[in-house]
Amino acid sequence: MVIHIQPYKTEYKEELLSVWEKSVVATHHFLKMEDFLEIKQFLNEFDFEIITVFCLLDHTKVAGFIGLQNTKIEMLFLDPTYSGQGWGTQLTAFAIEQFGVNRVDVNEQNTAAKHFYEKQGFEVVERTEKDDMGKDYPLLRMQLKNKTK
Repeated sequence: MVIHIQPYKTEYKEELLSVWEKSVVATHHFLKMEDFLEIKQFLNEFDFEIITVFCLLDHTKVAGFIGLQNTKIEMLFLDPTYSGQGWGTQLTAFAIEQFGVNRVDVNEQNTAAKHFYEKQGFEVVERTEKDDMGKDYPLLRMQLKNKTK
């Protein structure tokens, strides 16, 4: 296995979307099918170059990715076959070290993500009733301990 982190390129988009879908199916059991399909359609049309995205590559295959906006993690997804091997931790550490990332939002129902970010040093600072798309998925806004917004 030769894993490395590379800036996003448009030729990665199809694989990136595949990683997103596999990851969400494996981890977001709370998501209603119509909402899953709506988000999938949104991402198919989304220009990933308007945010800072890095891909975790296994040789040339996209194994995961992280999307950043300013100092916030907007998305972090791994192909389930790469989960539990420390790659999410590496992507998070990379974002913190290289970009000063100190915030992330997680779905309240995604307890595994909440625990993952707590292990990375984040803590819950706020809870919302709805997600950023106005859907009934409460968000936990998390911040790195001892860091300011």
